Amino acid sequence: MKKQLLAAMVLAAMASLSAAHAADKMEAKQEREKCYGIAKAGKNDCASKDGSNSCAGQAKKDANAGSWVYVPKGLCDKLAGGAKG
Repeated sequence: MKKQLLAAMVLAAMASLSAAHAADKMEAKQEREKCYGIAKAGKNDCASKDGSNSCAGQAKKDANAGSWVYVPKGLCDKLAGGAKG
């Protein structure tokens, strides 16, 4: 009986943590913004606004003004060369 109760408590705790983690990930995704001009070559998150590449990871040079990465909201304004698009 005690083993069953303990197992039920562990499963409930795991489910609770899993739900909290999913909510944190969703919230974190909503609190991000595109920041242009700071991506390293090959590390951009998606297509550039200037048409120099069409997919993630295709930036040819560091700090291309048209390439972007997602950053936490508000961080782009603090980065040298960062510009919100």
